[in-house]
Amino acid sequence: MAADRAVTPGWHHGLMNIVLFHSTLGPRPAVRQAADRLRDAGHQVWTPDLFEGRTFDTVEEGMAHQDGIGREELLKRAVLAAAPYSERGLVYAGFSLGASIAQTLALGDHRARGLLLLHGTSDIAPNASVDDLPVQLHVAEPDAFETDDWLSAWYLQMGRIGADVEVHRYAGAGHLYTDPDLPDYDAQAAEATWRVALGFLDSLQESPGADEPQTGE
Repeated sequence: MAADRAVTPGWHHGLMNIVLFHSTLGPRPAVRQAADRLRDAGHQVWTPDLFEGRTFDTVEEGMAHQDGIGREELLKRAVLAAAPYSERGLVYAGFSLGASIAQTLALGDHRARGLLLLHGTSDIAPNASVDDLPVQLHVAEPDAFETDDWLSAWYLQMGRIGADVEVHRYAGAGHLYTDPDLPDYDAQAAEATWRVALGFLDSLQESPGADEPQTGE
């Protein structure tokens, strides 16, 4: 995992512990900028590097690299990166590929405090089940990688497994519209996304028992 600012693993009173996964383009500057924005709001953030420092300028290059690593290996790297911080409860978050990884980890972690998805979702395991897990999704409209039919089915299935889901769409934005260094960038949509996402994280702080460490089963 790439080095972050000096942090102490575990529970931080009144704050969210967030693990933020990068997209198929790798750990680009936009990921660090997003993490800093969350830290400036008072949250603890870790940004695992699943690509061992590799970054890409096109989705095609990034997807070729991720396919070479393989989904199973990427999930293994993600689990190992999150494990030191998961005991007290994490908010899992990510961009596109990172969002799909964050979803997979959150649905498998009974201590998860929330799930923040930016530009992506993932398949849902048939045996998945959560207890009112707060989930917020931000996605372009339309988005070639997250079609309307897929998102409708995903939303219904997430509700069936017990997640409390809200979806925010951004008309005319590109797929990775929060990255200011990409052609997809949409400043208005990006600012709206971060405003709503920070409100979502605030709501998790205010939820019952948010100021007390959670215990495992």
